[in-house]
Amino acid sequence: MTNLNQHDVSNSLDQSVATFVGTNTTYYETEFARIQGRTGFAGSWNTWAAILGPFWAASRGAWGFFWSFLVLELFALVQIVRGLWGELGADQLERYDRLMTNILAREVQAAEFIANGDQAGADAKLNIANNLHAAADLALDAANAANGTATIVLLAGLVLMLMLKLCEGFTANSIYEAQYLRWRASHNEQVGLKRSSLVLGVLGILAIWPLTLIRFTVGNPEEAVAWLTGGLLGTKITITEFPVGKEYFSALSRIGDRGFDFLAIQFSDVFDGVTATIRWVLDALEILLIQTPWPVVMFVIIVMAYRLASLRVAIFTAASLAYLAFMGLWELSMITVALIGAGAFLCIIIGIPFGIWFGKSPRAYNIAEPILDFMQTMPAFVYLIPIIAFFGTGKPPGVLATLIFAMPPVIRLTALGMRGVPETTKEAATAFGCSPWQLLTNVELPLALPSIMTGINQTILMSLSMVVIASLIGAEGLGALILEALQYAAKGQGLLGGLAILLCAMVIDRIAQGAYRKSAKQHK
Repeated sequence: MTNLNQHDVSNSLDQSVATFVGTNTTYYETEFARIQGRTGFAGSWNTWAAILGPFWAASRGAWGFFWSFLVLELFALVQIVRGLWGELGADQLERYDRLMTNILAREVQAAEFIANGDQAGADAKLNIANNLHAAADLALDAANAANGTATIVLLAGLVLMLMLKLCEGFTANSIYEAQYLRWRASHNEQVGLKRSSLVLGVLGILAIWPLTLIRFTVGNPEEAVAWLTGGLLGTKITITEFPVGKEYFSALSRIGDRGFDFLAIQFSDVFDGVTATIRWVLDALEILLIQTPWPVVMFVIIVMAYRLASLRVAIFTAASLAYLAFMGLWELSMITVALIGAGAFLCIIIGIPFGIWFGKSPRAYNIAEPILDFMQTMPAFVYLIPIIAFFGTGKPPGVLATLIFAMPPVIRLTALGMRGVPETTKEAATAFGCSPWQLLTNVELPLALPSIMTGINQTILMSLSMVVIASLIGAEGLGALILEALQYAAKGQGLLGGLAILLCAMVIDRIAQGAYRKSAKQHK
């Protein structure tokens, strides 16, 4: 009975292999069984894969194999063609021709000086011509040396192609067997040979190989392309530069300029109101941090660190503040703390409500996700362009740049924390009579708080990274110190200023994280 069951299983496997491969079933049944029966190198050889390479892979739908060996074989073919017909010293010969033309021009000028009785001018031109002769001789020697390496390049290409063919032959069946296992699991892989896949592979090879070979093996690729196409593409078409200049770029740039100017004029009151609000927050922070006597500020910050976090955080805070004071960076550091604090504060009060909304509404999050990706991946310098256009320069625009760049983490992680609250917990709370507001404040937010605090941490660190960039548009503080160090290559100043920025951010982060951990312990 056991032997009969094993026979049935074997027949079932053979039938599935035959269904998958379509053609040459006996060969693939044998090779797949050999591969599955060994844990290491199976030693399975596929002659057609070795001969046809990417073409075999395309016909079988093995696209990973196809693209990998398409690129590798192309590299080997470039070496072979360069060794056979490539003009290896073409660039040096072109340089030699340019130098000889320049030499001839200098000699003609020297002859004119002699005809005019100016021997000194003629000697100067001839001296330049002699120097150019030396450079031309070096270029000619380099061209001859490059041509002498043609045999070596050809042999290297042939050896590489042979190694690739061996690799294709010995790996094809293993890759195809893995594709077969994926097909058995999901039935999403290609079955058998498909003419459409082969045609797609051939088109891919024709789109990549010819132009690449011409580019790296022919001395004048544009003439070769014109000859191959019978002049249909025109003589001005090149294969190294796109045949369009900056005319579209310039036109769109002018439209963008007019658009920014229009918005800046039409919504000037709105932009001024936003700037005034941010300036009010900054002024309040700077009054607290700068105009208040420094011993009072230092004492309050240390006590806050001790009460909210721990003694260890208080000691670290005291050491950091002492460094800032003894380096003469107290005022600049407090300006930086105000900038980071204002940016992080606005990010948190705006980002957490959006994160709660997105965590509860998947549709809203799907709409907002591309916007968050744009905010987080766009280079930070790009933010400065519209911000300058709409809000001018100074500290408030620097805070706005920080706001755009640093808000996505707190939104994403708040939404992640909200989505991570178990549905059973929410159902139980609702069953006990929790209103939506009680459910949010007493159940969802406490459970999502670890993720929210991680988002706040990331926002603080990203606000820190914008300090130096914001200094480019007039935001003061330690960022301006770093910018000055970059401009004058003041390495020591830059290092000390960077350490001060780091300490400012670490103090804020340690106090915030310590307060959260202490609160979590008290509620246990």
